[in-house]
Amino acid sequence: MTTAPNDPLPELVDSHCHLDFPDFEQELPEVIARARAAGVRRMVTICTRLKNEPRVRAIAEAYDGVFYAAGTHPMSAHEEPLVTVDQLVALSQHPKFVGIGETGLDYHYTADSAEVQKTSLRIHITAAQETGLPLIIHARAADEDMAAILTAGFRAKPYSCVMHCFSSGPALAKAALDLGFYLSMTGIATFPKSQELRDIFAAAPLDRILLETDSPYLAPIPYRGKRNEPAYTAFTAKTGAQLFGLSDVAFAAATTTNFDRLFTRAARRAEAA
Repeated sequence: MTTAPNDPLPELVDSHCHLDFPDFEQELPEVIARARAAGVRRMVTICTRLKNEPRVRAIAEAYDGVFYAAGTHPMSAHEEPLVTVDQLVALSQHPKFVGIGETGLDYHYTADSAEVQKTSLRIHITAAQETGLPLIIHARAADEDMAAILTAGFRAKPYSCVMHCFSSGPALAKAALDLGFYLSMTGIATFPKSQELRDIFAAAPLDRILLETDSPYLAPIPYRGKRNEPAYTAFTAKTGAQLFGLSDVAFAAATTTNFDRLFTRAARRAEAA
C-alpha cells in the first residue's frame, strides 16, 4: 500500500524553491512548518539575482534544514552586472551555501540576450568546477546550446550538476545523464498533458532523479494554478513513485539519497545535526 500524499513521507527534500519571493513574505514560518509536517525535512532556497543574496542567506540561517544557492538567472543576465567567478567562490564559503546557480539558458522569453546568457553560464560552470559544488541549471527552449556548453565544460574539467525543473526534450536529458548529471522533477510531471515528460523521467536511472517544487511556481495536481509551496513536494513524489513502480516511501528514500550524493555539503550538515 502506498502512502497518501498528505501523510508524512520519510526524508523528502525540496531541492529548489524560492522562499525569499514576496509570495511567502507574510507566512514563511507557517510555510516551513507545513513542509516539515508533509515530510519535507530539507529545502534549498535559490537566489536568482546576487543583489538579493543577503536576504536569501538570512532565510537559510534562520531555519534548520534550509540551505541556499546563488547565481544569476538567465532571464536576468542582461539586466544584472555580470557575475564573476571570484564572487561566487566567495559566497560558497558560507556553510549553508550548497550550490552554484541557478544559471543556464532561456530562449523562450529572452533569446535576444543569448550571448550574455552563454557568458554567464560559462562563469557559473567555472565556479562549480573551482568550488566542487553542484551547478543548478535552468534550461528552456535552448536544448542544443545547453548540451554543447555543458558537455564542453565537463570535458575541460568535470563538475556535478542538476537540470532543475527538467522539462526539455529527450536529447538534452540523454546528454545530461551521459555526463552523470541529475534531472529534477517538479509539479509539471503531474499534469495530464505531460506524458512525454513522464516518459523521459521513467526512462532515466532512478539514482539520477531529484524532487523540487520551484515554488511559488508550478504547483502539482491537485493544486495546479495556485501558489506552490515546499509541502507539495509530496504530490510530485507520488507521481514519481508510480512512474518507477515503487512505494511512496521507497521513492522518497531514493530521491533523498540522490540529493545527499549531489549536495554533499547539505548531507554532511544533516549527519552532524
